[in-house]
Amino acid sequence: MRIYKDLFTGDEMFSDTYKMKLVDEVMYEVYGKLVTRKQGDIQIEGFNPSAEEASEGTDEAVESGVDVVLNHRLCETYAFGDKKSYTAYLKDYMKKLVEKLQEDHPDQVDVFKTNTNKVMKDILGRFKDLQFFTGESMDIDGMVALLEYRDIDGDSVPVLMFFKHGLLEEKF
Repeated sequence: MRIYKDLFTGDEMFSDTYKMKLVDEVMYEVYGKLVTRKQGDIQIEGFNPSAEEASEGTDEAVESGVDVVLNHRLCETYAFGDKKSYTAYLKDYMKKLVEKLQEDHPDQVDVFKTNTNKVMKDILGRFKDLQFFTGESMDIDGMVALLEYRDIDGDSVPVLMFFKHGLLEEKF
């Protein structure tokens, strides 16, 4: 299993247990599911929670949301009320990311800049449909993941987007 962590904060963002796709070598799209479960339970794809006996108690807190968000303790942020404020954050974050790339992987800087501009132009066109999530530390200096709901085969599917170059990959 691989865990993907924020390059700047070390926060866990997602793992490879979810269906995912790399777009233009710069953006991971991670496909989640809407779930309802007892607060604190972690359900990972491939495990069978229905094999356990259901509790008859009703005092337990229940939480609903996107499995990726709940399992990796992502926190929704409302820091971006408009496209202008998000674009200002994005410029600062990209500058920091390019500096880090120049230190560690100078060969990837041009591909990153070109493809990120293309991907973000498309995404910014859908700004009003996006939700924003930070890692558990809620450090806005780290990556802010994007979430949008897409119609896939007649279902509304939550899709989270993460910058590939802003992640550290840990293998377990």
